[in-house]
Amino acid sequence: MEDSSMGGALVPTVKGCEHLPGSATETASEEPEKDIMCPICMQIIKDAFLTACGHSFCYICILTHLRIKSDCPCCAHSLTTDLIFPNFLLDKLLKNALASRMAKTASPFEQLRRGLHQGCEMSIKELDSLLSLLEEKKRKMEQQESEMSMEIMLGFLHCLKKQKFQELNEIKADLQYIKEDITAVERRRLELCSWEQESSIKLKMLAPGDQQQHSNGIVCSTHHVQAQMSSNDLQNKGSDVKAQAISKALQLNNDYGSSSDMQCVTTPGVASLARKRRVHSQFNHLQECYLQKRRNWYRQEERGANTMNIEGYNPGLEDFQSVLTSFTQYSRMRVIAELRHGDLLHSANIVSSIEFDRDDELFATAGVSRCIKVFEFSSVVNEPADIHCPIVEISTRSKLSCLSWNKYTKTHIASSDYEGIVTVWDVTTRQVVKSFLFIKIVLICTPMLS
Repeated sequence: MEDSSMGGALVPTVKGCEHLPGSATETASEEPEKDIMCPICMQIIKDAFLTACGHSFCYICILTHLRIKSDCPCCAHSLTTDLIFPNFLLDKLLKNALASRMAKTASPFEQLRRGLHQGCEMSIKELDSLLSLLEEKKRKMEQQESEMSMEIMLGFLHCLKKQKFQELNEIKADLQYIKEDITAVERRRLELCSWEQESSIKLKMLAPGDQQQHSNGIVCSTHHVQAQMSSNDLQNKGSDVKAQAISKALQLNNDYGSSSDMQCVTTPGVASLARKRRVHSQFNHLQECYLQKRRNWYRQEERGANTMNIEGYNPGLEDFQSVLTSFTQYSRMRVIAELRHGDLLHSANIVSSIEFDRDDELFATAGVSRCIKVFEFSSVVNEPADIHCPIVEISTRSKLSCLSWNKYTKTHIASSDYEGIVTVWDVTTRQVVKSFLFIKIVLICTPMLS
């Protein structure tokens, strides 16, 4: 920029526009040139104003700056609002350059819209031809969109059909498991009933006393005759009687919650009803457990493994029976002992992990107190005390989050702290056997833009 004197006043003049956009914009990059950017907002200058020191800014930017400071943002020369002037030439060049750039990068539709908006002359024939082209283009786009939508819908329906067929096959297989297990359970139940009846007959026959022997003899003979007749019938009829017995048992237990009238089964009382209610309350979880165990054993059967036991029970059914028995056997928890080793309300005594050793003779606790305390289980349970003292206490450097006792080596226990260090300790010597540092690496995957 050069300054020229006109009438005694200092009037800025503009240098040659080598860097200004115009015809030279053909060689310009896609990024805005640095010389046409406002030094304050770092955007293309809008409403260009020139300062007395020769720098150009947006009018709003320089006016806002001068309200705060009275100097030029570029050279720190003293500046006021009286020493800024409109730069009409630069503003016109910038507008032309922006319009030219937008015209080059605009879509054909945008160019057509601008041409029509600016009053481009078109004949009716040309306009009709343009409308027909637009209608044809619209029809093709709608057809492509419809075909794509139908293709997506068809793919979704095929996937849904495949998934439902898989679910149907699984349901059929589950029903087959249930039928087989019902037959096996009913067979086992009838065997237990017959065994209990035989046991009761033998006990009555061996009961002391003449009168009791006489009465029991009649009863026993009656039962013996009935048993003999039933055994003869079973031998004559074979599998038909077994089928009838199973069918009768199924009819007696058609309703899950109904009580059984057979004498060989324990009369359902309050405990039995409570256990059945507990099963119904967690029916969905028990169903998932049963199906998971049954399906796993079915896969083993497909591999050729012999999974049936002597009684005809499937191992999956036996596993689920143990789970169901354990679940219904216990209804509440009872406190047998309380471990007292300090102020329970103090935050330093918070226990975050407890672990038993291999033989369940010792157990260790750890947490905020930065130490591992090992107690003897029998003394804590059988010897109530105000404060229980640990038999071994191991100090650590930081707070512990978890403990794990070695199932093979009784003297080794592992601990993990909040710093990512896993340490293996020797309980007898209270020394470190090994230490491991785990570093968590998080990988963040971002979708690729095509």
